[in-house]
Amino acid sequence: MANTLLKLTEEQKQHFEREGYLIVKGLFSVDHLAEIDATFEEISMQVVPGHFEPDLQGDGSDPLKRYPRVMHPHRFNETARKYMLHQPVMEVLADLYEEEALAAQSMFYYKPPGSRGQALHQDNFYLQVEPGNCIAAWTAIDAADEENGGLLVVPKTNTLDLSCPDLADAKESFTTHYVKPPKDEKAMPVVMERGDVLFFNGNLIHGSYRNKTKDRFRRAFICHYANESATHISHYYCPLYRQNGETVDLENNPSGGPCGNEFEAAYPH
Repeated sequence: MANTLLKLTEEQKQHFEREGYLIVKGLFSVDHLAEIDATFEEISMQVVPGHFEPDLQGDGSDPLKRYPRVMHPHRFNETARKYMLHQPVMEVLADLYEEEALAAQSMFYYKPPGSRGQALHQDNFYLQVEPGNCIAAWTAIDAADEENGGLLVVPKTNTLDLSCPDLADAKESFTTHYVKPPKDEKAMPVVMERGDVLFFNGNLIHGSYRNKTKDRFRRAFICHYANESATHISHYYCPLYRQNGETVDLENNPSGGPCGNEFEAAYPH
């Protein structure tokens, strides 16, 4: 018997399965976005050890020192946890997984003007969800395009195995890993409006541009999820959460992934 879809059309689900990603509009209301705005504006003015450690007195030479990404805000902020478990997002994920999703990670990117992008990579290299895969829900808090550092995806690479990454160009990427797309496959820009949510498969190769603007941030609230039937995940992401807030602990995945056990694949993404 076919599963009854909660949020998506069959065409949307097929697009995700074929291309590895899907944009869904209307999952966050104006009021939801205003609450997220206010929450992360307040967080941006403080230091939260282990989660958000900006240089509040910086000289401006590297915008990301003043506005680094916020890691796991759901672990210290109730609003972040609420929107990590946002019902419309969880319903889309249930359609994609054909089972309940478990929330594993939250992040917030401010991406101020002038900041570097993120080299092409694959998310499940870090999360190591098995069996199954992680899915990202990438919510545009600001409109995102090629100028202010919008996302890049390489369509159909969701069918590829995980790759051992090369070293990224530190002048263009604030992260160190780079996964080269297959020959004849190119990264394409994903243009998003405020409040759009991009869902993508954990093996999909993706990254982002540098923010080339002088006055536009490219804020994004990004969460990663695992399928309920998964048994293992990298220990950085435990505990996971059901939509009702109940915590779930999966077994630690000790695998070194495609690089072998000597490589630290569980880099906190």
